[in-house]
Amino acid sequence: MATGITTGTAELRDITRMERIGLDERYEPLANSQGMVGQGKARKAAGLILKMVQEGKMAGRAVLMAGPPSTGKTAIAMGMAQSLGSDVPFTMIAASEVFSLSMSKTEALTQALRRSIGVRIKEETEIIEGEVVEIQIDRSLTGATKTGKLTIKTTDMETVYDLGNKMVDALSKEKVLAGDVISIDKASGRITKLGRSVARSKDYDAMGADTKFVQCPEGELQQRKEVTHTVSLHEIDVINSRTQGFLALFAGDTGEIKPELREQINGKVGEWREEGKATVVPGVLFIDEVHMLDIECFSFLNRALENELAPIVIMASNRGMAKIRGTKYKSPHGLPIDLLDRVLIITTKPYEIEDIEQIIKIRCDEEDVKLTPGALHVLTQMVPGTTLRYALNFISCANILARRRKSDVVDKEDLRRCYMYFMDEKRSVQWLKEQQGNLMFEEVEDDNAMQM
Repeated sequence: MATGITTGTAELRDITRMERIGLDERYEPLANSQGMVGQGKARKAAGLILKMVQEGKMAGRAVLMAGPPSTGKTAIAMGMAQSLGSDVPFTMIAASEVFSLSMSKTEALTQALRRSIGVRIKEETEIIEGEVVEIQIDRSLTGATKTGKLTIKTTDMETVYDLGNKMVDALSKEKVLAGDVISIDKASGRITKLGRSVARSKDYDAMGADTKFVQCPEGELQQRKEVTHTVSLHEIDVINSRTQGFLALFAGDTGEIKPELREQINGKVGEWREEGKATVVPGVLFIDEVHMLDIECFSFLNRALENELAPIVIMASNRGMAKIRGTKYKSPHGLPIDLLDRVLIITTKPYEIEDIEQIIKIRCDEEDVKLTPGALHVLTQMVPGTTLRYALNFISCANILARRRKSDVVDKEDLRRCYMYFMDEKRSVQWLKEQQGNLMFEEVEDDNAMQM
């Protein structure tokens, strides 16, 4: 249930990473954390996977999350994505996307795999850092050209720099004033305002709540600093494969990339690793509804996992013994046996009644809907006979009906009317049997065939 994992940015800063999948520091599942309810065993297994990912011991392995529909497989995967942080690549695709793209299946999978591998590149850059003493800007009569002088100092020295049109615009955009402590990247000309000098703290009687005071820098004005950037292998592929460079990243359709180019990039990344300029960050590729892939895709994945540059592949499936797409053979979860032999399998199970009630309460809080105790009990007891998603869809519908009768609280009567209006899967099958012969293009099958 992906809807359970929604939380404010401020709240996310106050929790540990493991709490985002509902675990404490000892990897024990919490009763209710960040919308994660139930599935304690699966969450604990996911926490161990996360720990291995963070320690770099999980690259090139695969995990299968297997369980019935509406048991939180995608929710756990999204919780894992939040726990990894923004520095570790996380790519989520549905297996059916592979067949709908305007490229070959193996190319689509290759791009997804390479999106999930990060390269952390280290480089040194020269910066000018100090306190602004004075800014002088001279404009031409037409206003087309602007020049000026910037006086900047540290505790040890003071220097005057001549400014061109570009730097004058950058200073104006950042609203830099005398007394601000700034940092200027010499290579790109990017200006970063670090704060207001402590020495100027009494210049004004009142200051905004977001005003930050910093000490005047010490030492030389020009310094060399190490900067780290994280990019995915796919982004490097695209930048090097198109004439428009990085703008191709925004074009959407990147097209097929030649294997020779990828081999050159892999070799270059290998050189950077040996020289200490870069480190490879194996991320996570999550493939939902993985049973929709065919035998060719499975064979490709099996081979790709043996590659030196391979991410962690997490797959989800709600199938039991199912036919492998593209063959006439059946296999557990619809995956070939040789691929199943590679994966760690995490199982999810149907929620307990107590967990279902907690999930409904969380969903009601998200949708700002109030239920009477009776309505909450009815909705909870409805799930075992139908599905969790079917019951959750009732919350918004019943709220509209409650507002029509000018009530802020959903009651049992509102749920009863929704139940009359909308069928679940079991009642739909029964209705089809009753309508047999009245519908178009209907194929009559025996009961045994329908059960299969």
